[in-house]
Amino acid sequence: MKPKSTLWPREPHTEGKHLVLKEYLNAWFPILGGTQGRIVFIDGFAGPGEYAGGEPGSPVIAMDAFTNHDAAHRITAKVLLAFIENNPDRAEHLRSLVDQWKPKFPDNMSAVVIDREFDPTMTELLDGFKKGRKRLAPAFVMIDPFGVKDFSMDVIRGILSNPRCEIYVTIMWSRMHRFGSTPEFKPYMDDIFGPEWQFANDISSDDGRRELYRMYKDRLKDAGAKYVLSFDLHKGNRIEYSIFFATQELTGCDKMKQAIWKVSPFGNFSFRGKTAEQPILVGLTPDYDPLRSALIDRFQKGEWTRIKDVLDFVKSDKTIYHSGQVKTPVLRPMEDEGLLQVKPGSRQRQRTYPNGCLIRFGDFGPRSALL
Repeated sequence: MKPKSTLWPREPHTEGKHLVLKEYLNAWFPILGGTQGRIVFIDGFAGPGEYAGGEPGSPVIAMDAFTNHDAAHRITAKVLLAFIENNPDRAEHLRSLVDQWKPKFPDNMSAVVIDREFDPTMTELLDGFKKGRKRLAPAFVMIDPFGVKDFSMDVIRGILSNPRCEIYVTIMWSRMHRFGSTPEFKPYMDDIFGPEWQFANDISSDDGRRELYRMYKDRLKDAGAKYVLSFDLHKGNRIEYSIFFATQELTGCDKMKQAIWKVSPFGNFSFRGKTAEQPILVGLTPDYDPLRSALIDRFQKGEWTRIKDVLDFVKSDKTIYHSGQVKTPVLRPMEDEGLLQVKPGSRQRQRTYPNGCLIRFGDFGPRSALL
């Protein structure tokens, strides 16, 4: 339910969303900040900046992530944080927090609070760039409304039409499965999922939700994303909402998965893959069997393959794993078991997989003579 007060208690599942955001921004700021002239973080539904218990909201998380980053002194880009909030009391509270933070800002950082609605604000901004034949600077745009009525696919399409722009968007599943089939919700469901959603399975069921999410990922890719990830946040055993991350960059996809994996063991939420419905972590022990199977399925048996191609496949949204989970936990045991070979002369040290290394998958028997 949408809160009516300026501040409200933080829900337990909200912490997961913010922990992933913080981890990702810790990677995003130095990667783009060291190569671009200007980068922008846009919080589309910024809120007051904190919760009733003093816990930081997404604007404070973003300010802290840059201001206190170990590599902040090496980031040469101009960094703008734009916080959009249409509730006057919340915007004023947020503005007071930003003013408290400003003395800590480095010279290349600035922040602004915009007390307007997100959709018309972004539409006006994007239309202005289009008319001036300019592009939005590389941006990370967080779209986190309380419902489904406050942002449109046209705005998402406009954002993703710009190079190096990404979105981190909340889909309020708890409301959709309750009200999605009602007449007043239909226009918003059409906009988010496309008119075909009406032919999906019963949307109150798990099968219906999976089908709608597949549609949404397709819609995000049609809008300009090359890679789309999602993870679910639960309230008890019920999915409260899901986060979708859409990017054009392979590195961004990989870094987001690293952020999710780093946080996932410690939060009451799970990262679901493209087709998998089981969490990828049980306790603190990752299950790498699906990755082994995916590699065998993806790369033709017996053909030499570059390590780079293997890593690029894992980095993408075709797997739920990231590049740091390939060599030691997966390739090394597979080599020991005779499920892959390394081409002689393509590496100097045994059981390592440098960039120039060539491998092939198959059933060669343990510790093949080629090794």
